Amino acid sequence: MDREWNDSQPIYRQLRDRVVAMILEGVLKEGDPLPSVRTVAAEYRVNPLTVLKGYQQLVDEGLVETRRGRGMFINIGARNLLLKGEREKFLGEEWPRIRATIQRLGLKPEELLGTPNGKPSLDAAPPKTTDSDSPEPNNPKEER
Repeated sequence: MDREWNDSQPIYRQLRDRVVAMILEGVLKEGDPLPSVRTVAAEYRVNPLTVLKGYQQLVDEGLVETRRGRGMFINIGARNLLLKGEREKFLGEEWPRIRATIQRLGLKPEELLGTPNGKPSLDAAPPKTTDSDSPEPNNPKEER
């Protein structure tokens, strides 16, 4: 996990988001224990109550379970639950803006997906304009 915190949201929320990212990336797998509250608090120099609050959010969301005397563990199905939620969030919030930008720039699927070797094509030709896209030329006869 990154040791830097930003001011855009509370630290407990950033901690929760980092754990979520680790689950999605496969760093933490279903059934794995979370690092102890004390360990995280000491390592990242935050209040243990802050860590506990971040962990509690994960419990409330059904991603983590507390096993008395043993710690907190990633629930079975947590990754799939997160993927479903993240996909819905992306399609509902981010994709409409991205789609509008793609349309505004006139990008084609081939340009977005890249070349056959998987690298984006930087020398792609700009989109061609049609007569309907370009402004009407000035007609001197109509100006009289």
